[in-house]
Amino acid sequence: MSKLKNVIKIGLFGAAPDTSNMGVSALFASTVEGLTEKLPNARFIVFDNKMGKRVKTYHFSEGNHIEVEHIGIRSGHRYYLQENIMTITLASHLGAAGSALNYVVRDIDQCDVILDISGGDSFSDIYGVKRFMTVVRPKLISLIRQVPLILLPQTYGPYARPKVKKVAAEAVKGADMAWARDPNSFEILKTMLGDEYDESIHKAGVDFAFGLGVRSAEELLSENLNTLISTRQEEKPLVGLNISGLIYNDPDAAYSQYGFKADYREIIHGFCDWLLKTTNASLVIIPHVMAWTKHVESDYLASQKVAEKLGREFEDRVHISPDTLDQNQVKWVISKMDWSCGTRMHSTIAALSQGVATSSIAYSDKTAGVFATCGQGGEVFDPRKFDTVEIIEQMKDSFLRRKEIEQSLGNALPQIKEKVENQLSLIANRIEYLSSTRNSENKGK
Repeated sequence: MSKLKNVIKIGLFGAAPDTSNMGVSALFASTVEGLTEKLPNARFIVFDNKMGKRVKTYHFSEGNHIEVEHIGIRSGHRYYLQENIMTITLASHLGAAGSALNYVVRDIDQCDVILDISGGDSFSDIYGVKRFMTVVRPKLISLIRQVPLILLPQTYGPYARPKVKKVAAEAVKGADMAWARDPNSFEILKTMLGDEYDESIHKAGVDFAFGLGVRSAEELLSENLNTLISTRQEEKPLVGLNISGLIYNDPDAAYSQYGFKADYREIIHGFCDWLLKTTNASLVIIPHVMAWTKHVESDYLASQKVAEKLGREFEDRVHISPDTLDQNQVKWVISKMDWSCGTRMHSTIAALSQGVATSSIAYSDKTAGVFATCGQGGEVFDPRKFDTVEIIEQMKDSFLRRKEIEQSLGNALPQIKEKVENQLSLIANRIEYLSSTRNSENKGK
């Protein structure tokens, strides 16, 4: 990939940029861009969901282009494919023969270090054992192949099944460094480690997406939305709203799977009606999962449904940001809002990290943990605990207090940015150390 001497080859799992989920893409971009800035000689191999090996140049922040190699890894029953995760797992146990037989194992062996971020929150069995095994296998493969493993800031648990918890602990204990992205997860991490906890390599940090850069999306927005953004007025605020397609498009799941007390659709409709009828605000609905339009998880599909329900009366004040934006461009749009509310956690991280007054309709403790690190714990509204009317009232109150929230967030952000910088430096230093040690060991063989 490069003729530079002392190139550090870094493998990255759990942050494939081809999922249509801008949260996962944000983790990919912030990891590659942030660590490349610290380690200019780093070259990334990012494992994704496609087939074969490819090289692609990405445009992240303004003016920053980085070349990344991709290798596909797939689940399923086509075990004859070298990219099949079960085939890779089997080959990983075969020593030198595994490397000769399977090119994915061979490329893993050639990495100086493997980074794994588990999509931020997938290192758990709340999504089922099958999903957990897909997430944990790359970690175990790295350990089997004796390639140094670093677990980047992520959520650990919950683990409802004892066998799953045992496997998760095995992966954590084998890692050369492990980070949690919030205080609650850090306590879980320490419990998993037990006597093997080491404060020098087991750390509490913040979500990597806090460090994601921005890039203008002007050329992809409608003329009307561009005009609104460029002529923002205090008396006509811009409100950003991220709607989770996962919940809006499948309301039954909100009750059966997630234990909602409130009606998510009615929360969205009720707040939007109030906002448009009683204030001068314009509403910008911002999808954060760009799945194909009819997919149940599609935020864009949910956004379209909400805009249609609001009707033509407010069409000049209701806008949907395009589903063609990448993670840096979505963050740029969110940064232009005067107040923002999101259900997808990384949509709220995009807002918080840009100093935008932010709230969340959140049904996971992970969101509460992220907001708490910014001193904004009171802006998380949980539909498992409050009914529909209560959530709408909380959203109204948050919007009306946006100046106060903005000031409070502004006071907390310098510390968050310092944490982002410190954890990047510590991780980069660890990568350099592990790379140097690995190269020395290989030369001695």
